[in-house]
Amino acid sequence: MRKQVFKKTLIHSVYRSLRLNPQAMVGIFILGTFLLYCVGQNQIQGVPQGCVSQPSCSACLRSPGCAWCKHKDFLKSGESSERRCDTAESLRTRRCEQMDIINPRSDPVFLKNNDLSSNSDNVVQLKPQNLLFKLRVGVPQTFNVSFKRAEGYPIDLYYLMDLSFSMKDDLDTIKNLGQDILYALKKVTQKVRIGFGSFVDKVALPYVSQVKAKKNNPCPNRLNTCQPAFSFQNILRLTEDADKFKTRVSDQIISGNLDSPEAGFDAIMQAAVCQSVIGWNNVTRILVYTSDDTFHIAGDGRLAGIFEPYDGMCHLNDTGFYDSTKYDYPSVGQLARVLAANNIQLIFAVTEDSVAAYKALSKLIPQSVVGVLKNDSSNVVLLISEAYNNLSSTILLEHHEAPSGLDLTYRSHCTPEKGDNTPWQRRGECMNVKLNQQVNFTVSLNISTCLKEKQTFSLKLQGISETLKVSVETLCDCDCQDREEQSSHCNENGTLTCGICSCDEGHLGQRCDCERPKDMTSADSMAATCRQDNSSQLCSGHGSCECGKCICWGTHHDKFCQCDDNSCARHNNMLCGGNGQCDCGTCKCNANYTGSACDCSTLTDQCRTVGKLCNGQGTCQCNQCQCTKDFFGINCSKIADACPKFLECVTCELNNKKSSGLMSNCSQLCGSVKLTWMKGPQEFPCSKDTISYKVELLPDGNILIFYADLPRSIDRTYVIIGSSVSSIIFIGIAVILISRLMLEFHYRREYDSFLKAKEAEVWEDTKNPLFQDATTVVMNPMHIQED
Repeated sequence: MRKQVFKKTLIHSVYRSLRLNPQAMVGIFILGTFLLYCVGQNQIQGVPQGCVSQPSCSACLRSPGCAWCKHKDFLKSGESSERRCDTAESLRTRRCEQMDIINPRSDPVFLKNNDLSSNSDNVVQLKPQNLLFKLRVGVPQTFNVSFKRAEGYPIDLYYLMDLSFSMKDDLDTIKNLGQDILYALKKVTQKVRIGFGSFVDKVALPYVSQVKAKKNNPCPNRLNTCQPAFSFQNILRLTEDADKFKTRVSDQIISGNLDSPEAGFDAIMQAAVCQSVIGWNNVTRILVYTSDDTFHIAGDGRLAGIFEPYDGMCHLNDTGFYDSTKYDYPSVGQLARVLAANNIQLIFAVTEDSVAAYKALSKLIPQSVVGVLKNDSSNVVLLISEAYNNLSSTILLEHHEAPSGLDLTYRSHCTPEKGDNTPWQRRGECMNVKLNQQVNFTVSLNISTCLKEKQTFSLKLQGISETLKVSVETLCDCDCQDREEQSSHCNENGTLTCGICSCDEGHLGQRCDCERPKDMTSADSMAATCRQDNSSQLCSGHGSCECGKCICWGTHHDKFCQCDDNSCARHNNMLCGGNGQCDCGTCKCNANYTGSACDCSTLTDQCRTVGKLCNGQGTCQCNQCQCTKDFFGINCSKIADACPKFLECVTCELNNKKSSGLMSNCSQLCGSVKLTWMKGPQEFPCSKDTISYKVELLPDGNILIFYADLPRSIDRTYVIIGSSVSSIIFIGIAVILISRLMLEFHYRREYDSFLKAKEAEVWEDTKNPLFQDATTVVMNPMHIQED
């Protein structure tokens, strides 16, 4: 009831705000969107949104966040039974003793909670193991789940190989890889078992030739010998003997079929469901599937006239063969369910040509990965090791067979850094989990309906055999332990249960103290006297009907509780603005106040100034100035846009003052404005070009303008440009002079060095012994020279 009144008040307040201020619509829309988001988030997590009162104890417990007070004298006269149903804190505030409050808690009971352990004799990887919850409707409960993969946990690996003819070279490689596979897995654990099985296709047309010679030897040519085709054969059950694996695999002969797809689904299904034949233990189970081609799916069997769907059962004969001509191929959904139910992790080791098809298949099968296999399977050991590490590093926690109406959400804590900030999801999920790393999950339970009996479901990790059993019950009924027939509290006319009276026939009222009049055939006819103008609500919804009379609640009064002295209009969050009295929804204002919320004063003291009211530029309404469009302020003392508004007036007057006798009329621009010239340059708040002025409002409502010449100022732009240019020129000249002086100094130093070197030179005048003069004198004996 209180929530409904609150909602009506909120809606009325919003509606009134929108009428008074339409601009508030955008803000309210944004606020409403935010509140709806918050409420939605709380509802997703199941957080109770307060208590919705109910008339009985059982109905109260089914209302989230509610508690019930069973004390028989808790209610006042005329109060309805719904007042007993409220939040526990509210009930205590209203003086209901703790021992009288029915508010059952839904704490978990740990039936089995063994610590995590890697001991081979007692391996525990999942904690806790068994829980019991007693839930209340709409009240979420959380608990923590921890997982840590046990070090050295045993592994069962079953190797499933395609023996169609295209895998001939792969078979030769696999024959010698048994010991290598065991050695690779023993790096993780010392307890490893390995098994082997093979498949080809259904022995029927169009998959396998039915010609007798081809059926006996399905090889493509007669130069090779092949064994007859088969759908699946268990060749070696899981064993620790690597030599036995090598021996049994070495005995295998390749086979063949007609079409490209193989009966891989038949083989996977039989290997999964034939638990005892394959020899699976309750350990980590890995199925390695190798092939170089695609697979047949459900429905392909119709090509061979096989219409009966696969029944999900084991059909291996005494020799380990599966006769698949009766049932169609399994569907992908069947494979996914069976592998998950048997905790088998699947590794597809396929050639590169088929990777795309198997990756699409892997997305539909939980706990499966795809690896690229070389054409001769030489990398199968490395592939298995890498695929196993990938499977081990992915932890997925899910629930199975949860009861209807129970909502489960998970919060994953994969690393300590993430803390509690991870989002709630529909399953727990952690990736890249390292060896010996513990991961934790928070699981939230929230039930929306009452259960007839206790129900149990399980939480398990994909690929892990351990499960967590969770049993849930619902707390939907009250056990007040105070039942009293013909109770004195009920005037011996009824039975007291959980603090309320169930009256005998012919009696009514909170304590069965009203006798039903003979002329009234039922309680409804008596209640009709509490309805105003045949209204559907008793006592206008603000009281209870006792013996045909209204007992009003709170501030409501009058015959039908139709008057409320708390429903008048409010101002400043005060009823009738604090300036009047509320009488049945209408404000009766004090002197000097009027209005629907007494929010309008008839005084004018707040509007008075030295001169006129509101400086003559507005009207006084509710003791506040309502200014004209050109003025604002508490007393309309400020002029809106004063500078641009009076610029033309000041410019006109200034031009008249500076003109030589040519006067222009400025009255149209200035009106009644008074202007005063100030001598000398002045700097006022308003300025334009060389004009400076200020506008003032006088007490009598007139406007006065002071104006003058604007002081001249240096143009900083020219100063900056001139300074920059001058600096550049000065620096350039300085650089040229300095460089020229340095060059002159260098020349002079070189010239001095030249002179000194010249003075130091010494030239000796010596004759070269090798030199011969070019002049030769020859004497002619026949010629006698006379003196």
